[in-house]
Amino acid sequence: MNPYNRAEIIDINFSQKLKNGLLPNNITRNSISDLGIKASDIISIFESQVFSRHMDIKARELKEKGECFYTIGSSGHESNAVFGHIFPYTDIAFLHYRSGPFFIERSKQIPGSSPLYDMALSFMASSEDPISGGRHKVIGSKKLNIPPQTSTIASHIPKAVGTAFGIDRARDLKIEEKELESNSLVLCSFGDASANHATALSGINTARWIRSIGGNVPIVFICEDNGLGISVPTPKDWIGQTFSDQKYLKYLSCNGLDIFDTIRTAKEAESHSRSKRAPVFLHMKTVRLMGHAGSDIELSYLDLNQIENAESKDPLLYSAATLIKNKVLSSYEIIDLYENCRERISYIFDHATLKPKLEKASDVMTSIIPKNIRKGVPALPNEDKREKLFGKDYNRLNRPASMAKLINYALLDIMLQYDNALIFGEDVAKKGGVYHITAGLYEQFSIRRVFNSPLDETSILGFASGLAHNGFLPIPEIQFLAYLHNAEDQLRGEAATLSFFSKSQYTNPMIIRIAGLAYQKGFGGHFHNDNSLSIFRDIPGIVVACPSNGVDAVKMLRTAAKHAYMNGRIIVFIEPIALYMTKDLHKNKDNGWSFNYPSPNEEHEIGEYVKYGEGNALTIISYGNGLYHSLKAKPKIEKTISNKIKIIDLCWLSDIKIDQIINEVHPSKKILIVDECRRSGSYGEGLMSSLYSKLKSNFVIKLHSAEDSFIPLGMAATSTLPDSQSIYNNAIKLYKDD
Repeated sequence: MNPYNRAEIIDINFSQKLKNGLLPNNITRNSISDLGIKASDIISIFESQVFSRHMDIKARELKEKGECFYTIGSSGHESNAVFGHIFPYTDIAFLHYRSGPFFIERSKQIPGSSPLYDMALSFMASSEDPISGGRHKVIGSKKLNIPPQTSTIASHIPKAVGTAFGIDRARDLKIEEKELESNSLVLCSFGDASANHATALSGINTARWIRSIGGNVPIVFICEDNGLGISVPTPKDWIGQTFSDQKYLKYLSCNGLDIFDTIRTAKEAESHSRSKRAPVFLHMKTVRLMGHAGSDIELSYLDLNQIENAESKDPLLYSAATLIKNKVLSSYEIIDLYENCRERISYIFDHATLKPKLEKASDVMTSIIPKNIRKGVPALPNEDKREKLFGKDYNRLNRPASMAKLINYALLDIMLQYDNALIFGEDVAKKGGVYHITAGLYEQFSIRRVFNSPLDETSILGFASGLAHNGFLPIPEIQFLAYLHNAEDQLRGEAATLSFFSKSQYTNPMIIRIAGLAYQKGFGGHFHNDNSLSIFRDIPGIVVACPSNGVDAVKMLRTAAKHAYMNGRIIVFIEPIALYMTKDLHKNKDNGWSFNYPSPNEEHEIGEYVKYGEGNALTIISYGNGLYHSLKAKPKIEKTISNKIKIIDLCWLSDIKIDQIINEVHPSKKILIVDECRRSGSYGEGLMSSLYSKLKSNFVIKLHSAEDSFIPLGMAATSTLPDSQSIYNNAIKLYKDD
């Protein structure tokens, strides 16, 4: 036999050892009656283990023929089939990529399921794959309550915690939109190497943090410990030493080679988490067979003795020994089952190779942006209800106010209209946020709907994704723009990809409010005065909003809530800190940047821009602080050139209606794009490219942006940024240039 073909060796060894009676003898002493489970259940679990094993073997065979595109298998982890049996399908499951046995066994809970064929389609990246439509090999199913995961290097753990928290919170608030049963719990599986990842520690820490203050987090963390992270060994007893003595986290351990021990431990974990509504860490010790993936050659980093030692601990051999010892099946019956499963998998996988694949970009992209997850939005509250809730502020709604105050009013209205909306983040409750944007909301809506989070942006964004799995409309706050970079994978790798990898069957709508951008002299450094939005340009499907004034901010927030609720959209709502309290425009106390609160039915549709002036001598396009400083420069520019100009506030940085913008700027021929963000990677850079690609050569377009620099403190805080004087200078030069 080829020593590099470990799949073939493991396959042959199973049958030969079974025929020769060379099975493990160090198996559990428990009996079926001790476990409260039927013999038929044990056979079912074993069958799922065998089906999964043959999938791994067949996938490697087809990969060599170029017909299979994914070979990270479940071999060695077959005992997770137990969890697919013990936990009902009403318990939502966020799964490790080695969870094929779990998926197969859980499918048996729903008559008419076709897990083998569905997984075969996924292995082949067929467009008929019912979960991802051929976009990725994922383990997922809407009817089985398994959202699809792609890599799961622990990045799914924070959202699993958010989902667990949302189960009891939805029950307590009696929200109509909830999707999970009130007494359900969450399963979240991952590997021992992934447990070292910052996102794993973030999510588990948050679960414990919530429990410590009396909150409910019914979640079972399942760490499937095979001792390796690709080629890197996990230190001996590392998982147990790390997680066995953490307060507010019940630790249980089982031998993943022993299905009886795994059943007993799974039942204990299920009972504790469901009854106590508390987190459990279930540590399943197992082995990894056939390497990390099909392209992984174990002999390059493990010696043959190490590989053969792992293969001697094949869970299928242990399961077979348990079945024989308990007289559930004979060795001959097990061999028959093993070979029948082989034939069935071979037939199904060969058939799946003939199914269509995605080919066109348009087909691939069709599920990036979800839509129509609900038919409409809740009715606007009546005025009596609004008046009561606004209290003394109700009579101030028609008085000019700053952006900060108007956003506060808008959030109050949104919370009143959407019973499933939750606001959370650092300091947002009693304190009302660093800038008091959420002031008073905690008192109005209680801690059930407005609450503080740990100082951990990863958990804040993950929590939002998880809450959305149970019908909530999350409105998390990120305290400063730069803090998002600590957690950007929760947006890029988790939230934004969910619709794409599930054919829009799963969505996680949210409005991420981010206080950000520059122009603050009191706060310096890249954390508190960050002017980079480049990450958002690179994430397909999200909506990015950046209002420049309070009245537009209110209308845009309402639109954001509507599209998140109805269409499952993810909206990143950038609020310019420097404009929060700005009231004047041209001179002190002119109130040129103070506005009345718009009536409740006024909105500002995605992609809609705002125009200032009708002049065609020059067009300035900007947003946020850049728009404000452009308007400050406008009178001086017009006086100098003795002509009128036009200024466009983009408002929405994604979904820019480029053709409408072109029609707007066409008469002027000269366009100045003012972008307060750094030149490299700015939205202005992208807009200039789009305009040049569609406009004729007689147009002149210039980008006036911030320098590629971090922001300093004090008097130099705005030195790298556009201001009214530099905008004036650039506008005049552009106007005079031929």
